[in-house]
Amino acid sequence: MTADLDMSDRPTDIATENADNAPQDVSLDIPHDRRMPALPWTTGASPSLTLLPTDDTGPLGHCIAALSGTGWSMTPVVDWLFGPGSRVTTLPDLLRGLGEVLIAAGAPVLRLRLGIWAIHPQQEANAYTWMRGQAEATTLNVGYGIFQTPDYLGSPTEMMHRSGSIVRYRLDRLDPVHDHDVLFNLREMGGTDYIGIPMPTFTGRQDSFFVVTDRTEGFTDTDIAKFRMLARMLLPVVESLAQHQLSVNVLNTYLGERTGQRVLAGKIRRGDGERIKAALWYSDLRDFTAMSETVEETAMLDLMNAYFAHVFESVTVYGGEVLRFIGDAMLIVFPTGDGQDPGKACDNALNAASDAIYRLPALNARLRRQGLPAIAFGIGLHEGSVLYGNVGADARLDFTVMGPAVNRTSRIETLTKRLGTPVLMSKDFADLVSDRFPRTDFGAHPVAGIADPIQVFKPHFWS
Repeated sequence: MTADLDMSDRPTDIATENADNAPQDVSLDIPHDRRMPALPWTTGASPSLTLLPTDDTGPLGHCIAALSGTGWSMTPVVDWLFGPGSRVTTLPDLLRGLGEVLIAAGAPVLRLRLGIWAIHPQQEANAYTWMRGQAEATTLNVGYGIFQTPDYLGSPTEMMHRSGSIVRYRLDRLDPVHDHDVLFNLREMGGTDYIGIPMPTFTGRQDSFFVVTDRTEGFTDTDIAKFRMLARMLLPVVESLAQHQLSVNVLNTYLGERTGQRVLAGKIRRGDGERIKAALWYSDLRDFTAMSETVEETAMLDLMNAYFAHVFESVTVYGGEVLRFIGDAMLIVFPTGDGQDPGKACDNALNAASDAIYRLPALNARLRRQGLPAIAFGIGLHEGSVLYGNVGADARLDFTVMGPAVNRTSRIETLTKRLGTPVLMSKDFADLVSDRFPRTDFGAHPVAGIADPIQVFKPHFWS
């Protein structure tokens, strides 16, 4: 992973480090009667680094003055940003479009990057990068723990986070002692100058905008002032797209992709629902109540998370979606509607069940090494229609799945305990499964709440 998530020098006190540094005399190459004050840069520990505070009294004035300065024109960039750019639906597309219009306007751009904080169970941040000549922008999803790694420590991103300042690195003046590897990598790509601009959001967190040039003389102060103004104008668009992605992440995490999409589409009124056909999966842990009495609470949480993650990995590989976590149980669907082959969905569910059971010994070995008890679980499989929709009070709703097919799937799972086998499937399900899956008829058995006995079959994967 590259170090500039591009959302910072070795750990030192930046305020002390810069206290005795006098501002450099840098003036813009524009007519004298429109000359703006020199930007109040201060130097860093490295000869390549200078810092520009974002809380001084003149930054906006500098930016506005730059709009009438010499060099490349901001007009087509602003026109695009508030025209076609405002209708872009993803951050990679926004960055690609911005890069292309900047190049067309004559801006000295080799690379653009946006660093965005994420709210996601597996990602702490996202970085979007566009290089001149690239057809598309790339996305880097940054996992938790990055801020304790060499990729971040000492990077331009860390410097920006710690200083709260705009950071500038002259890539032709890099110092091997103080400067991060990412800067040397950018120099090898032809970069000569690098700026990082903080983008404080309404949530209080700081996103980032980074620009690299390969122009021999680097950036002028006019360029930097224009990029500062661009970052200000870019922020509302970035926040809007980032908030949409955040909504998708949160809803998919807590509700699942299918339910999350329904909520985003406006299906949020009590009574909104749909009927879906699917191969259904219901599983739960063996001896959950007994384990809950003997296993410490946090250890039990670790155990359940390991079980849920284990099953989730198997079902998602084969196209299943977890609809509900119900205590220690999971309700999963493999949809068969919209022209999808019901037999294929049932094959996928059975393949997922086979995979989950096959990998269970490895999971239990890992649990034992962690001092946790081994687990077992049963899986009931059925095929049918369910009603899927909103239930609850007017102002507090939940999605649920109901119908006879759900009840039957749950009851089939309870038969796995009685009949001593980890997986059972209904006749409706077994009739749809391809012949390459051998099975044994285990007969019809009475179950609670259902008038007629349920005929079940055992797949021939396990003895």
